[in-house]
Amino acid sequence: MRTPEENGEVFLMKHAFRRFAAIIATTTGSPWAFLLAVLVILAWGVSGPLFNFSDTWQLVINTSTTIVTFLMVFLIQNTQNRDAVTIQLKLDELLRGVAGARTSLVDLENLSDEDIALLRKEFTRMQISAAKREKEAAVDSLEEIDSARNSSITR
Repeated sequence: MRTPEENGEVFLMKHAFRRFAAIIATTTGSPWAFLLAVLVILAWGVSGPLFNFSDTWQLVINTSTTIVTFLMVFLIQNTQNRDAVTIQLKLDELLRGVAGARTSLVDLENLSDEDIALLRKEFTRMQISAAKREKEAAVDSLEEIDSARNSSITR
């Protein structure tokens, strides 16, 4: 069993990592980060003749990009996981607050793939049915307009 101090240390580590990941994801997603990456690649390419396009020169860019990519995968995944959870919570709150909404859908992300497929089919049927009703309502409206127009013409 963990002591309260250990739990506090874990919380601080998670909090620090979350903040770090959010800052890095925001920063690396900016146009300035892209420009910096382009400049680094250009500088590397221009330096090729200085190093006679050696194996070491090639190894520098390969190793650098591999390390950056490897680390960014974890940072971006952390940020996406957090965003997915917060969006899900917001949607759950909206479902709870809308009258007539099926609150049984709040825990949808925990259903099996088969149950999700069944729900998708149900919603597809509901959408088709709603589209038919809308089409019928539009036809009824057009018929009413024609009827009104014809009765005003005959007067």
